[in-house]
Amino acid sequence: MKRKITRRGFIKKHSQIMLSVSLASYFSIPMNVIPLYANDAIKIDNIHKKNDLTILNDRPINAETPPHLLNDSVTPTNRHFVRNNGIMPNLTSNEVNNWTLKIEGNVHKEKLYTIKDLKENFEVISKVLQLECGGNGRAFFSPPTPGNQWTYGAISCSEWTGVRLLDVLKASGIKDTSIYTGHYGADIHLSGNENKDAISRGVPIKKALDVNNIIAFSMNGKNIPKIHGSPLRLICPGWPGSTSQKWLTKIKVLDHVHDGTKMTGKSYKIPKYSTKPGNKVSDSDFKIIESMPVKSLITFPKTGLTHYSLKLNVNGHAWAGDKNIKKLEISIDYGVTWIEANLFNPINKYAWQDWNIEIIFPSKGYYEIWSKATDEDNISQPYDINWNPKGYLNNTIHRIHTVINV
Repeated sequence: MKRKITRRGFIKKHSQIMLSVSLASYFSIPMNVIPLYANDAIKIDNIHKKNDLTILNDRPINAETPPHLLNDSVTPTNRHFVRNNGIMPNLTSNEVNNWTLKIEGNVHKEKLYTIKDLKENFEVISKVLQLECGGNGRAFFSPPTPGNQWTYGAISCSEWTGVRLLDVLKASGIKDTSIYTGHYGADIHLSGNENKDAISRGVPIKKALDVNNIIAFSMNGKNIPKIHGSPLRLICPGWPGSTSQKWLTKIKVLDHVHDGTKMTGKSYKIPKYSTKPGNKVSDSDFKIIESMPVKSLITFPKTGLTHYSLKLNVNGHAWAGDKNIKKLEISIDYGVTWIEANLFNPINKYAWQDWNIEIIFPSKGYYEIWSKATDEDNISQPYDINWNPKGYLNNTIHRIHTVINV
């Protein structure tokens, strides 16, 4: 009997094929160096205007952006990666228009706000903010780890408009015993159980009171699209994107570390100590991921370029969670020597930093271009992955290849 292939099965099968091609195209130092080759992208449905992204999963929808499409200083909405943990809520226009946000828990006065209330009662601000999935780069771990097999594109830096989380929390009067927040959204658990959260994470109070966190209702000057958390979402830049709750309905101030969905067990956690690849680690030996590590991305040229000159302009971005980037270096000889690139200040705190350089190649031939960022504490990107059981925080140097044909 011939087995029927569903759309999800088709996507899964072809995603696995593309993953194997992708993994065969990269390497992990100090293992054997193999050439880099470009791979085609699987297209996501045009309904979300994300047809240039690579889809990793269709339930829930998760899709990443190829590096060469992240060349803009401010990421266009149609090129912002997609990370969902549950099913997007099917909201009516009436539900969107009457959306409310509740502030409750360890506060002196609980509050309930409409979006109109937020706009009228608090200062409205706009900031360009980096947002990265904690599993960005998971595809390169060996042995493999479970989860969406992101390569490089689970990072974006768009402009968000809204009100400060700090201002909204302070308006309720935070009690001195408060140590954490819990964030809740309207997305539906994959089981379909509407009484079960798809994800509910939070941050320590110190992070919650950072002036750069935004309760956002606009993205790049327009209403937030449904796929990105319309009509209201949280942006906690510099920390795993999972803390930036979509379809935000409630923030609870807590006198204990939040124990919501994907706050317990091994979710969004790494071992407290280094571990041999493949080793099992007990739940008690994990710690919650906070600030994301130093990282960089080459966004021009696209890997695989054949160039007909010894001179080539190369550019990209660099970021480091809560910290700034101090230096960006490029190598064209497999890390033997490094050349410092031009590094620019961020548009605002928590925006990524643009960089560029004109490379002059010594002769024609095959070259790999590597990028390495160093943060303000002199911590640089590593050559190899610090393996962990969930495949988080891969911040190894980025590399592309080009052929100089003169």
